[in-house]
Amino acid sequence: MRTLLATALVLLGTSLSAYTTGNAKAACDVKGAKLEEAIAGKSELRESANKQAVRDLRTLRDAAIILETYKYEPECDRLVAIIKTLAANPEKAIEQSGDTDEEKAEDMMEARQPKAPAAEAPATKPK
Repeated sequence: MRTLLATALVLLGTSLSAYTTGNAKAACDVKGAKLEEAIAGKSELRESANKQAVRDLRTLRDAAIILETYKYEPECDRLVAIIKTLAANPEKAIEQSGDTDEEKAEDMMEARQPKAPAAEAPATKPK
């Protein structure tokens, strides 16, 4: 009886271990992806005319770090793949970031500014 119980427990432990290790998804590894090195290593991106493309890539990198922190691994992995693709092909990144619409740029800058919650109107006293 003890042998049967011990064998059942060992089999249960082994199957649970195999199940959890087989199904465990590796966390998104932004640091291991060496995104900053990929961005900084491209001479095209070091040109002053391409500062916005570099800022955009670094903003995406920061977003991937946030996704990683909040355990959104699939989204983080996807964003890391996008950053790698854009950093590997700087001409495409520069071409895609070439929107010069000033109103759109102003709207984006305004959207980036934190907004304070609307102040509540003071309650009026009934007369």
